[in-house]
Amino acid sequence: MHNPSPRAAEATVDADPDATWRWIVASASARYEGADGHAVRFARAKLGGDRVFRQVLERGLIPAGARVVDAGCGQGLFASLLHAAAAAHDSGRWPAAWAPPPLRVHVTGIDTLEHDLGRARSALGGSATFVHADMRRFDYPPCDAIVFFDTLHYMEPAEQDAVLARARAALNPRGALLLRVHDASAGLRFQFGKWIDRFTMLLHGGGFGRVGGRRLEGWKASLELLGLGVESCRMNGRPPFANLLIVGRLPGR
Repeated sequence: MHNPSPRAAEATVDADPDATWRWIVASASARYEGADGHAVRFARAKLGGDRVFRQVLERGLIPAGARVVDAGCGQGLFASLLHAAAAAHDSGRWPAAWAPPPLRVHVTGIDTLEHDLGRARSALGGSATFVHADMRRFDYPPCDAIVFFDTLHYMEPAEQDAVLARARAALNPRGALLLRVHDASAGLRFQFGKWIDRFTMLLHGGGFGRVGGRRLEGWKASLELLGLGVESCRMNGRPPFANLLIVGRLPGR
């Protein structure tokens, strides 16, 4: 968990947003230098090229003091991002145009790939918790946010709904689910993304399996059945990918 100094926490800071973002990406990626070269390169490419991570910070989707579960955490990029964001604030780099920074956040990451979890533990040490577990059967602890970034499409629709229901039950009042998912209405761009993810599965030892997706209306319907209010935005990252960022919030958030 990140603990800023009282002066840093109270300071009104401002900085150029693009410069701050480059600093955060560099800082979050540098944590993997003790793991291996691939981990560093992947962190730089993923954080620097995928719009969803910057959107999380700009919009303040992870509030200060939050307990976060990262479902399908991989090598712990989301935890590293939040830690680097808090450090950017403490060093006077936080843009006034952005929402308040995610200070004092603790992330619990879960994944089924031990070698990725090893990289995460090496990079983050005791500043986050990483658990070898399958998100379909994981007992989600009480938390303020659960993140599903590029993970739910590896499951069948019934499994997706079951996972979302388990996650919803763990949310504290004013909690939120964050989903980054394929947009099945995007035609060829959707198909392209599916093939990329199938090859990603193969490279990670999961075989050349099926990858699914839904239209926005389908995701909204599933979340609304769980009593969540839903907002969404296009989050395509580098073209030609076609993705959505969906935020499901409990009433009153």
